[in-house]
Amino acid sequence: MEFTRSEAKAWSQAHLRDFYMCPLTPMTADLTLDEAGLRENIEAYVEMGINGLVVGGFISEGWNMKLADWYRYHEIIADANKGRMDLWTIILDPSVHQALEKMAFVEKLGFSGAEVINPVVQLRTDDEIYDYFKYLTDHSNLAIVLYRTPVSGKVLSLELLKRLAELETIVGVKQGSLNHAETLKLRRELRDDFIVAEPWERFFLDDLRYGGQVIWGELSYIIYGQKRPLMKEYMELARAGKWDEAYRKWAELEAVRDLYDDVFIWEIARTSTYASALAMLKVWYEAIGLKAGPMLPPVRDVASERKEWLRAKLQEVGVV
Repeated sequence: MEFTRSEAKAWSQAHLRDFYMCPLTPMTADLTLDEAGLRENIEAYVEMGINGLVVGGFISEGWNMKLADWYRYHEIIADANKGRMDLWTIILDPSVHQALEKMAFVEKLGFSGAEVINPVVQLRTDDEIYDYFKYLTDHSNLAIVLYRTPVSGKVLSLELLKRLAELETIVGVKQGSLNHAETLKLRRELRDDFIVAEPWERFFLDDLRYGGQVIWGELSYIIYGQKRPLMKEYMELARAGKWDEAYRKWAELEAVRDLYDDVFIWEIARTSTYASALAMLKVWYEAIGLKAGPMLPPVRDVASERKEWLRAKLQEVGVV
């Protein structure tokens, strides 16, 4: 670990910046982990200049993996990465004991932290959820980013977030309600050394203007393909205070982000689940030269005509 418990928030303020992406997981035709493909993708992410990976959650199909595969997946990522990108896991377990077992495992692999969703079953009151995270942070030295989302069944309230932000190793929140007004409200109300991060590229430039520092836990920077450099360009212009130029660069991505919103973000908003939306992103992944493979059952793959439609749209908007 690069930080002690008391240093977790300060370390995160300095290091959790720019692009922390959630990659897809490549699968083979016989529905096993594509280890070679996963290693090949890691090399591509390093070449892209990604700061950190946030893995093992919904986007990676971690919810649908066998436990042994979940562990093996993290081993491969750590081995292939070789310390080049900051690594975080994602914890979706309602059992705090299973969560801690996973976190202890990835800490030994060199992971810095975990994005943790509040329990999706049983623990529903603010006190119960607080006790879950208090127990979790008392028994792990990993940094923790909360995941505030309707997918969990209970969106964390401002009052509860204020309590959780006081826990030593909880360093931030992924604000996944798809409401930017709530992001700004949380940033105003929560302590100054607590990161409130958006998982939606559409808001990233505005976020940089109003106190944001990282786009956390999504995959736009990966999937924007040939348009990817525009994200880095507008980010650097924004940090230099050249806002008019930054917004012109940002506007050049409008057709790409509209497509991303239509095939992915809208599906999450419509269904409060990632499952079926990911199938389209696997098609997108392979169109830009990354390894993806099929969805794990029972989630269906995309029909052939939809695949052809998406490939044509990706060419039309300049991603490939």
